[in-house]
Amino acid sequence: MNRIQELFKQKKNNILNVYCTAGYPQLNSTVPVMKALQDSGVDMIELGMPYSDPLADGPVIQASSTQALANGMTIATLFEQLRGFRQQIYVPVVLMGYMNPILQYGFERFCQDAADMPIDGLILPDLPEYEFETEYGPIMQRYGLNFIFLVTPETSEERIRRLDSLSTGFLYAVSSSSTTGKDKDMNAVNNYLQKLQDMKLKNPVLVGFGIKDKATFQQACEHANGAIIGTAFIKALENTSDIAGTTKKFITDIKS
Repeated sequence: MNRIQELFKQKKNNILNVYCTAGYPQLNSTVPVMKALQDSGVDMIELGMPYSDPLADGPVIQASSTQALANGMTIATLFEQLRGFRQQIYVPVVLMGYMNPILQYGFERFCQDAADMPIDGLILPDLPEYEFETEYGPIMQRYGLNFIFLVTPETSEERIRRLDSLSTGFLYAVSSSSTTGKDKDMNAVNNYLQKLQDMKLKNPVLVGFGIKDKATFQQACEHANGAIIGTAFIKALENTSDIAGTTKKFITDIKS
């Protein structure tokens, strides 16, 4: 079992996974932000690898990626920053990004370097299921990396079961068919999450997109194992010089 499975074995509900962008707000903020998140009590970290054309990201996360790229963040720089990070970060860490920069880096080299850190899993929204099964999935498995697929309210039941069978670690339930950061109709989200819960899936389910505060986090956790917060946290970091203090206040407000 790796850290993700271990976490879900120990804790079934109210899992808080927070997204941060590597190299934001400053190039060298990556590990300090992760440490601040862990010290504030998050259960898992989703670390975004900035990309110039991110299809699932709303304007706030896109802007953080643009800033991180301007700061000089690359995949190679990220792995340099992460070398030895497990001496201080013990929570599961999942890398989220897009295929283009990873293919430029070299897919197998990327998986090997991620495993060496060690990173626990990958979320790549633009990796299709067929390519995952035939080409890239076996490489991830070789390096012991979990892979997390995304499902939406429009995903058919048959396809949800299929993506659940291919995912390891957890299943990422996108709360609605829009980008991150948009306000959601939480009643419609509840019905969708209830449906997922009733399907008795193999993987735990974490909900993302539109989870921004204590109320939306608690609502998401009613029918799922936990939730992922991204945009609201990136906003909180925008103008701060005190990463640890800002992070602690943000997480405390959600968990209190």
